[in-house]
Amino acid sequence: MQKKSLETFLYSSAGIVLMLAALLAINVIGGVKPVRVDLTEEKAFTLSAGTRSILQKLDTPVKIRFYCTQSETATPETVYLKNYARKVADLLEEYQQVAGKNLLVEKYDPQPDSDAEDSARLDGLEPEPLPGVERFYLGLAVSLADERVALPFLEPGRERQLEYDLTRAIARVLTPEKPTVGILSGLPVFGEAGNPMMMQMGQPGTPPWTLIEQLRQDFNVQRIEMGTEKIDDAVKVLVVIHPKDISDATQFAIDQFVLRGGKLIAFLDAQSAVASRQQNPMMGGGGGTSSSLDKLLGAWGLQFDTHQVVADLNFKMQLGGRDGQPVDAPAWLALTPDGINLDDVATSPLDTLWLPMSGAFTGEPATGLKQTVLLHSTGESQLMDGFMAGMGGGFGPGGFKSSGVNYKLAVRLTGTFKTAFPGGRPGNETDSGGTNRVAAPDDSLKQSKVETSVVLFGDADLLADDFSLRRVDSPFGPMVSPMNGNLNLAQNIVEQMAGDSQLIGIRSRATLSRPFTRVKKIQAEAEARGQAKIMELQQSLSDTQQRLAALQTEKKDKDQRFILSAEQRAELENFRKKQAEVSKELKQAQKDLRKEVVSLQTRLTWLNILAMPVAVAVAGLGLAAIKRRKTSAK
Repeated sequence: MQKKSLETFLYSSAGIVLMLAALLAINVIGGVKPVRVDLTEEKAFTLSAGTRSILQKLDTPVKIRFYCTQSETATPETVYLKNYARKVADLLEEYQQVAGKNLLVEKYDPQPDSDAEDSARLDGLEPEPLPGVERFYLGLAVSLADERVALPFLEPGRERQLEYDLTRAIARVLTPEKPTVGILSGLPVFGEAGNPMMMQMGQPGTPPWTLIEQLRQDFNVQRIEMGTEKIDDAVKVLVVIHPKDISDATQFAIDQFVLRGGKLIAFLDAQSAVASRQQNPMMGGGGGTSSSLDKLLGAWGLQFDTHQVVADLNFKMQLGGRDGQPVDAPAWLALTPDGINLDDVATSPLDTLWLPMSGAFTGEPATGLKQTVLLHSTGESQLMDGFMAGMGGGFGPGGFKSSGVNYKLAVRLTGTFKTAFPGGRPGNETDSGGTNRVAAPDDSLKQSKVETSVVLFGDADLLADDFSLRRVDSPFGPMVSPMNGNLNLAQNIVEQMAGDSQLIGIRSRATLSRPFTRVKKIQAEAEARGQAKIMELQQSLSDTQQRLAALQTEKKDKDQRFILSAEQRAELENFRKKQAEVSKELKQAQKDLRKEVVSLQTRLTWLNILAMPVAVAVAGLGLAAIKRRKTSAK
């Protein structure tokens, strides 16, 4: 018995020693060559194919100088930033493993008045003042020969965008010459100067939209006025945003730009929420908030109705209503992958897009053009009046009527384009003196010599900060994070048209949303049933009114024309009964809907809460059963 106890003790001690040795060996090996395990469904912390492609193409050493202040002062802020710095260092080590000797990483501790701090300042880094620390640096600089790109301060709030920011910096030093992107817009996308009187009251002008600031990091952004009559030859990609009241002369300039091989991205709008906010009825604002390129679209075989927007029960959003109660807004679309082209490189990585009151494209492309639908509605959709949608109105007396049509919200046209101005430049206008201009010789292009591309969107509001970004105050100042993939989509399209598509997949990984698509589908089906009941009730009411009118016109004495007959009273009584029955069915349908949705959400919540503990418990019981069986066998 004592011998058996001794053997058990020795075996147990040996097992513990071997386990400690194995753990020590794993830590040593992991310290030499760190390996991260990514358990996220979308592999958010695994280097993307785009990053690997760029790193593997490096043929000249690129240097990264990583700066992080190693302050001895321990405050919640410094501890938080140092933990984030370790994540950055881990990511840089993964970059080195892929790039090999062509990527050099140097780490610096920029203490006050040190050589490292001088180097950080020369690289363009910006220190962050924190409680208890005079200057805290956390940034990096990427350099190749004389080219240098700095990330002045690595904000923890942009952790999901870190890979994109770093890979973009490497790509910029490899190709320092930026393509030129022209921006023509009827909205203040470049910001507005403040009114002097308002500035004295502490209210400065509005800054440029975030999209413009992001494009400036990757491209030479050139502002083009709405009344322009020629697009600069240096412009490679032209972005048109809400061209309200665009002139024929400017459309002709865009026409010639496309025909000479330029790439066009146009964000049109059937009901612009941003433009509606800018209008001041007291100051004479108005005149509609829609925009189009009617002459160009007609030549390309498409139509864009500027009076109707798409409403979709599967993609509806909820807006704040009276007393803060959420109100369904089917014309405010929150697209899921069901409405996104998953086969196109620019749209496939995106999982949610917001399109407030988007218009639809109809028609078929002209001869020589190929159409690719990038965004579309589901069959549970219909067109509704844009003005009513902007005012929060309903669908009218007929209620919602599903069209069964997948409306085209964004399309790409590729191929050989023909001019929308076969007669040449519009030249019949009169000058300021009232005399006709002398028509210039027609040297305009009639057809593109090379294949080119045009991308058209039925909504421009999706680019505005209010519909794409979420701002949250933090101890480090305002933190901005994307609410959806709107800005990613715009940048993806621009980069794709400019010829640089390696960064598309990396950026799109920064935003992930998992909407309850099944819940929305259940709601859409239930609402469709409810609308059918409403229409049935309305039809019953109409039939009854016609019957009453017919009875009223039957021959009666003039003195009795306002007295209901027995037949009329019976008809009214039948209608009241039918109305009560249908109302009861509607209430029951709504009750069943709420019950079904709440039940589904409850099941999903408990599944998320209990899935991991149950899995661990089952695994533990399984191991215990196996161990017990082995023990019993002995």
